[in-house]
Amino acid sequence: MSSPHIRTARPSRRTLLALLGTTVVAAPLLSTQLAGAAPAATGLDDPAKKEIAMKLVSSAENSSLDWKAQYKYIEDIGDGRGYTAGIIGFCSGTGDMLDLVELYAQRKPGNVLAKYLPALRDVDGSDSHDGLDPNFTKDWAKAAQDPAFQQAQNDERDRVYFNPAVKQGKADGVGTLGQFAYYDAIVMHGDGGDPTSFSGIRKRALGKAKPPAQGGNETTWLNAFLDARVWAMQQEEAHSDTSRVDTAQRVFLKKGNLALDPPLDWKVYGDSFHIG
Repeated sequence: MSSPHIRTARPSRRTLLALLGTTVVAAPLLSTQLAGAAPAATGLDDPAKKEIAMKLVSSAENSSLDWKAQYKYIEDIGDGRGYTAGIIGFCSGTGDMLDLVELYAQRKPGNVLAKYLPALRDVDGSDSHDGLDPNFTKDWAKAAQDPAFQQAQNDERDRVYFNPAVKQGKADGVGTLGQFAYYDAIVMHGDGGDPTSFSGIRKRALGKAKPPAQGGNETTWLNAFLDARVWAMQQEEAHSDTSRVDTAQRVFLKKGNLALDPPLDWKVYGDSFHIG
């Protein structure tokens, strides 16, 4: 499989569609349990907490807690990244969709999407649909009924987004809420070398506080990280609504719920959500 192409300043689909004046279509986000044997889950990688994470991100991305309904989602939302699809918003223009379809083809040769691999390689880095239209969206929806494709989406989400966020969170000594803050950031912003990527956000926070692993206070560190995240979001118009931080993650932090234990009540873009 090709190396991951990291997208930075990745807009929330709901926010971007609102700015474009487009009706929000259920678009997706996230996962199932980590595949295979792994170290004991002690944070966001605990299956119950991971399910919460999937719902929290989906509330912001899709205005819905039903993240599992999004395997079949595919749409060009006009953000310059070509087609956006699946549970994490894999994009034809950023390479992670190509990686996903390559993985699916390795696991199930001759599947309905395999014939699009040459086109996906050609359009990588652009918003072009060349070689994909007119049937790619229909074939994607067809593939989404295949459990093997659903599992491939889960695995790529974990490899590129979820696992790196949890790993960094544990290295920094933060608990489940902190690991979720990292995950939500890497989902939206990707990870790269620019100031608004996940690594750039963390670097900015390090200028204000220290994580617990470096002797800092966890709440102080997470406030600094969320401050840096808000700054990064404000650098792009598509991220100008920071409620996924202000009326969600900040709410949990102010309550001292560092373990992200339910019940959870929060708002995103004015919509109220609850996990019991």
